[in-house]
Amino acid sequence: MTTWLPDLNSGDGPLYVRLAGRIEDAIEKGALPVGSKLPPQRNLAYDLGVTVGTVSRAYSIVRERGLVSGEVGRGTYVTGPNKSGTAHDEADSIIFTPDANTRIADRYAAGEMVRFDASAAPLVPIADTLERLTAEIIEDSPLQISDYIRSVSPNWQSAGEAWMSSRHWRPERENIAPVQGVHSGIVAIIAAMTVPGDKIAVEELSYANVPRAAQMIGRRPLSVPMDQYGAIPAALEHICAQQHPRLVFLMPGLQNPTLAVMPEERRREIAAIARRYNLLIIEDNVYGCLHEDDAPPLASMAPELTFHVSGMSKSVAAGLRAAWIACPPHTAGRVLTATRLLTGGKTFLMTELAARMVLSGEADAIKQRVAAEIAERVAMVRDAFDGYEFNSSETAPFIWLKLPEPWLSSTFKTAAEREKVLIDTEDEFKTGRSERMFHRVRIAFSNPVNRDTVRSALARLRALLESGAGAYESYD
Repeated sequence: MTTWLPDLNSGDGPLYVRLAGRIEDAIEKGALPVGSKLPPQRNLAYDLGVTVGTVSRAYSIVRERGLVSGEVGRGTYVTGPNKSGTAHDEADSIIFTPDANTRIADRYAAGEMVRFDASAAPLVPIADTLERLTAEIIEDSPLQISDYIRSVSPNWQSAGEAWMSSRHWRPERENIAPVQGVHSGIVAIIAAMTVPGDKIAVEELSYANVPRAAQMIGRRPLSVPMDQYGAIPAALEHICAQQHPRLVFLMPGLQNPTLAVMPEERRREIAAIARRYNLLIIEDNVYGCLHEDDAPPLASMAPELTFHVSGMSKSVAAGLRAAWIACPPHTAGRVLTATRLLTGGKTFLMTELAARMVLSGEADAIKQRVAAEIAERVAMVRDAFDGYEFNSSETAPFIWLKLPEPWLSSTFKTAAEREKVLIDTEDEFKTGRSERMFHRVRIAFSNPVNRDTVRSALARLRALLESGAGAYESYD
């Protein structure tokens, strides 16, 4: 047990806030090293001359910050941060699982597995379009086609302006940065606009590769409680007041995995909170571009703070690696520099190809075909799971299925894999350690090329649901 006694005589705020701050400082300075055990709450309360409740509230704060973990009967132990400023916990060990992923990829390549764990745009024929536009680029720019980009063409920004514009909002062309996919753009924003040790707020269920990537570059994710409409404004404000995140990542247009669409009133509340706390916003609209949103984007409400991100991976073709960011004024250059430093930057051919697809109208035409294919598959899924509870949208290539009793999401995933169907559990989308259980899985159905394959895999999942967990047994 660690012998440690902080001085609470100086500082502002309630005693429990000061104590939490002293614990965080001691962890960061190494006075409380990773793995050390904090004093029992009752003992520390006695030594400090405060109530046990004061110590308990302080311990809860640092636990929420990902700095400690505790179990009844064992005590509270320091789990982070490490030297790079990230927290040490179980999340570190699940960022990479190369052996498992390789085995799954091999089985998929061999035709053994159906992937319902990927939500990229379904494959529709676009070879003729790519061939024609690529030939035009070769004729117009025979030398540049083998180069990477050295400056940003106004046409590329015009393409981003056209792609991201809606009936509610049009971004400023000069503030648009073309990037190599939505994910790399988001990581570039985090790298450009924050520093190691900064905190990044993310909805408790979200695209978890964002907080994982943030951890890898020394930022500290914080989970924001959510309801059926997304992040709860009061919860976000509480986190801002107590933990001072620099940035929040949100998907208000069509959220992954819950399919929540944030209403306008809530977006305005969040924009107001962002202004009060100088909180930057990443607004990921990669699924929202398939969805005709009734509410204006956050970028229209707080343009000085919001990075609005969209791309083609879910609506046209994932392999184009085409995305754009509408940045707050005077920040696009920083994001482009971060992109080059982190990824090496975009190639001329792919950037020019994506721009021509948008400006010629070809991208929109393909998007309509993709949307029609998604709608057909959504109808198949709704029919297959009729009678069960799930969230779905005619424009989204996945559903958020509530499992009936007594299924657990992890057990259902394992049972589905034995039926040669890969799905995602709720844990894949949790952005931090949480005791809250949703008993849900995400089933994404855009990957298989053949609709008959989709229909067959859905039937196997339906049979599992109907048989109940009692029909599944593990011998491992």
